[in-house]
Amino acid sequence: MNIQRRIALGAFLAAAILGTSTAQAAWPADKPITYVVPFTPGGSTDVVGRMIAQKLSKILNQNIIVENRAGAGGSIGAAYVAHAAPDGYTLFGGTINTNAINYSLYKNLQYSPKDFAPVSLVATLPNVLLVAPNIGVNSVADLIALLKRDPARRMFASSGVGTSTHLTGELFAATIGVPLTHIPYKGTPPAMVDVSSGAVTFMFDQMTAALPLLQNGKLKLLAVTTAQRMPMSPDTPTLGEAGLPGFDVSSWQAVFVPKGTPQPIVDKLSKAIAEIVKDPDVQEKLGKTMGMNLVGSTPEQLQALIDKEIARWADVVKRAKITAQ
Repeated sequence: MNIQRRIALGAFLAAAILGTSTAQAAWPADKPITYVVPFTPGGSTDVVGRMIAQKLSKILNQNIIVENRAGAGGSIGAAYVAHAAPDGYTLFGGTINTNAINYSLYKNLQYSPKDFAPVSLVATLPNVLLVAPNIGVNSVADLIALLKRDPARRMFASSGVGTSTHLTGELFAATIGVPLTHIPYKGTPPAMVDVSSGAVTFMFDQMTAALPLLQNGKLKLLAVTTAQRMPMSPDTPTLGEAGLPGFDVSSWQAVFVPKGTPQPIVDKLSKAIAEIVKDPDVQEKLGKTMGMNLVGSTPEQLQALIDKEIARWADVVKRAKITAQ
């Protein structure tokens, strides 16, 4: 290669590198960002997504559009983001289902763990163990005794097949060594109605969903699924304290981008979310009101959680022989 060609090639490469660096430095100056929520409006993932989008928009000085792409346990929205351009203009509100459980639950999933780059774990949220007040159960020990002695009572409800509440129930069954029948519902409200009447023995769900029925005495709270007690109900024991040591399950909310998104953009987003979760408004609305434990992790910490959760729930799905279409 002669000297002129070498000079030209060097100039081309320098321009390309400079152009890339300039584009990353300017991000997100030229167009709005889309934040994809893989569930319908109004649920916890949507609430978190809209809060993050609102606060992030101010930090980045750019409009962020929240787009709901619901269906198939969140996998429709996840697949959309997985195949989006890795340019920092598509964010994903991922959950325990979309980025951990679904990989072993769905046979023909249109995305995989390698399709996402982790940004930050936003928050964790414990499930709670709920029963009706009229079935003579006042503790976790009472519930386990009832399930062991009465096969007709070996039923638990959930908001649907493959949800984190369903799999928490399956893990509970394996932990206590009692085979249980899962009764899936189309959403949390009808499941809670049947549990509150005593038609179904128990269920796991989020505290915020159960709060109205707990306040009017139609449901009884027995335990929380995390290793630590819940600040909004500090007198409620953990399942570990109630006789099941090591039982520690949380639902969680996190932010991802398509794999290949430039690392400076990922780092900028991660730092912004760490700032957002400390915002008093966020602490009030997501922490105190919804009972979430706000985190704001590094990408590396989120990846470690994902690796652990994928393996854990794959084992639960396999042992319980759960499948979804």
